[in-house]
Amino acid sequence: MNANVRRFEIRVDDSVLGDLGMRLADTRLPPDEGQAGWDAGSSPDYLRELLGHWQTKFDWRAEEENLNRFGHYMTEVDGADIHFIHERGRGPRPLPLILTHGFPDSFTRFLKVIPLLTDPAAHGGDPEDAFDVVVPSLPWCAFSREHRHSGGMFKVNHTWHELMTRILGYRRYAAHGGDWGSTITEQIARSHSASVVGIHLTDVPFWHALKAPGNLAPDEQAYLEQIGHFQQREGAYALIQGSKPQTLSDALNDSPIGLAAWLTEKFQRWSDCDGDIGNCFTMDEMLTNTMVYWVTSSIGGSFAPYYDVMNAGPPRWIAEGVKQALGSAQVPAGFALFPRDLSQPPRAWAQRFFNVQRWSEFPRGGHFAAMEQPDALVADIRAFFRPLRSAVRSTQDQLP
Repeated sequence: MNANVRRFEIRVDDSVLGDLGMRLADTRLPPDEGQAGWDAGSSPDYLRELLGHWQTKFDWRAEEENLNRFGHYMTEVDGADIHFIHERGRGPRPLPLILTHGFPDSFTRFLKVIPLLTDPAAHGGDPEDAFDVVVPSLPWCAFSREHRHSGGMFKVNHTWHELMTRILGYRRYAAHGGDWGSTITEQIARSHSASVVGIHLTDVPFWHALKAPGNLAPDEQAYLEQIGHFQQREGAYALIQGSKPQTLSDALNDSPIGLAAWLTEKFQRWSDCDGDIGNCFTMDEMLTNTMVYWVTSSIGGSFAPYYDVMNAGPPRWIAEGVKQALGSAQVPAGFALFPRDLSQPPRAWAQRFFNVQRWSEFPRGGHFAAMEQPDALVADIRAFFRPLRSAVRSTQDQLP
């Protein structure tokens, strides 16, 4: 491991927690009237219950201890300070795997799957399927800090490649992601195909729909119409985060219950919870994710990719188009699709852009598959990468 990597422990200062306690005590909730469900946004009833849980039952120190059971590290890559989890696999030849989260989650998206991926034998699996797992916080999220001159959203794929190769010493590696993580994972394969064994995604990156090709099949046309419907009904968050992020972030950075409302509403709308967020996520899970944003003041930074994409000019998109044309067609791609995700692309759509080697459709699950259906997702990741492991010819391909 590179000498610039240093061990990191999550330890929030008591003064931050004290300030949070006072803010929660002074919370001014909206009047108990009007829309009581989730259709108009966050449920007032759920927010009241969440606030009470936050004040009386949620134990951040216990959550800190749980988070710190993983190996956390910090390093500087491409002008950014990157926080990441690095857990070694327990098996004869672990395959390096980088997992990339999106919004509104954080590195906490993958807490349930890390043990399953690193130590399959302890969970009823084959030790031959073990992975060395790397889970970075996106450069604008949590404990990472991106210096904006370092390239923004379009540079993250290179940052991750540098982290895996130059910093951690892996010559070949695998990659998985969803949401922004799928875009970044695709870009890793596109720009660093010689080092990428394969990529595994839970969605087809949305930006492909921005310029749809001609001669669409009926199921592809239906998919694009579905995306248009989502943008009309649910897409306002992305427009404001991309066009006027500062105004929103200033408000959310000052109000813990406001921050929780903005984040948890997406978990409720985008998960397979049958309308009840408690069917998929505990309040402790929702508050731990919220706390990661709160204690790091990173909600504004998490809007950065939306702003980067919405404000990218023609030169950027021309350059991205050239890279796409050069492409990652030689990199095997696997897809795990869950029915309550934001959209349901047909396989023919994915095959326009990817070398699709595995296509799995599951009966349950939503946008946060690693949290909602960890066993199913891990089984699919193991199965997809199993025949690709020979690309990492020996442990000599992995430097110490």
